[in-house]
Amino acid sequence: MNLFRRPAPSLDDLILDAPHEDLPSDALMPTVARPAQVFVRGQGSWLWDSEDRAYLDFSQGSAANSLGHSPQVLVKALADQTQALINPGNGLHNRPQLNLVDRLCHHTGSDQGYLLNSGAEACEAAIKLARKWGQQHRGGAYHIISASTGCHGRSFAAMAASTGAGGNRFEPQLPGFSHVPFNDLPALHAAVDAQTVAIMLEPIQGAAGVIPATEHYLKGVERLCRELGILLILDEVHTGIGRCGTLLVEQQYGVRADIITLGKGLGGGVPLAALLARGKACCFEVGELDGTHHGNALMAAAGEAVLKTVVEEGFLEQVRESGLYLGEGLARLAYRYDHGQLRGHGLMWGLTLSDDSADAVVKAALHEGLILNAPQPNCLRFTPALTVSKSNIDEMLLRLARAFSRVRTAQLQCRKGIAV
Repeated sequence: MNLFRRPAPSLDDLILDAPHEDLPSDALMPTVARPAQVFVRGQGSWLWDSEDRAYLDFSQGSAANSLGHSPQVLVKALADQTQALINPGNGLHNRPQLNLVDRLCHHTGSDQGYLLNSGAEACEAAIKLARKWGQQHRGGAYHIISASTGCHGRSFAAMAASTGAGGNRFEPQLPGFSHVPFNDLPALHAAVDAQTVAIMLEPIQGAAGVIPATEHYLKGVERLCRELGILLILDEVHTGIGRCGTLLVEQQYGVRADIITLGKGLGGGVPLAALLARGKACCFEVGELDGTHHGNALMAAAGEAVLKTVVEEGFLEQVRESGLYLGEGLARLAYRYDHGQLRGHGLMWGLTLSDDSADAVVKAALHEGLILNAPQPNCLRFTPALTVSKSNIDEMLLRLARAFSRVRTAQLQCRKGIAV
């Protein structure tokens, strides 16, 4: 008996043949778990690290890079605007801000819009707007109902409206929020009371693993809001700006929200978000919403370039076609490797795995030169560029298959207790 035998390797050891050497990171707060690679350039669906290795990116900054990495239309818009005007201040008008708000309202059928820096900020602003409306039209009602496993951001009010943001480790939570199970109309009916001012939902829950609302549910929520005279807030930070094959995913469900939040893909990779309001929900007054960088000319120019591209004739049709192609390929892989349910619309897909191996698959995929995202321990999320090609999808499927095989082999070796 060899008392000095080295212990069996971990799953990570078996997945990664040659782990990337760790880089110094003492100065960076450890708030996000990141691999050791440092990425230095990107183009379209590809990223390159400091060692000039190429990676196929099917996360795209968690869906922020709607047109892929460094698209020429965005590069030109930013370069031109940088030379003209960057940020005159939110207290002054600038042309890109006015243009983008006008275009957003026109294409979404909204009455007013406001530009911010992030989706979480947009959700915070939506909460403020709803409570202001409650003061004016519902006797000071302030209570907002949202869905369990939902995620609306990581600022304080957004966390209070969420249960899927990794847990609230910063107690106490802000009051005035409650959560009911997603896709459960009776639970929603039971939760509404005289202090309820709004129902706030993601039409497709992104962080929960790409969980779509059913059409029956979302139409029922809209009907409930109309019957009771309360607001419907749709958080389209993840799903908006063409991600699901239409400009807003509400269009696919045939519903109409009073307040909509946008972010991620609106800026094409730069920090930009929007709050949209319709009808009597437009009730902000001077001094009630402000921010140093809100609506700055540089980011607004980026958003205008992205929006112009997305609404071009044939663009969203191509997103839908690419989405079907990606979904069919993922379904074949899921069947081959005995994984679970595939869910999604357009170019936003979630694949449930047969076990809690999502992080291991993400690491194995990185080894294969593929960047993926795991929003849940048993789920992979796919949000490629809206411009992704079928050849890129085919390449992704090949690399993902190798990652699945690598994880399966490592799992089998771990079970057998193989030591090195």
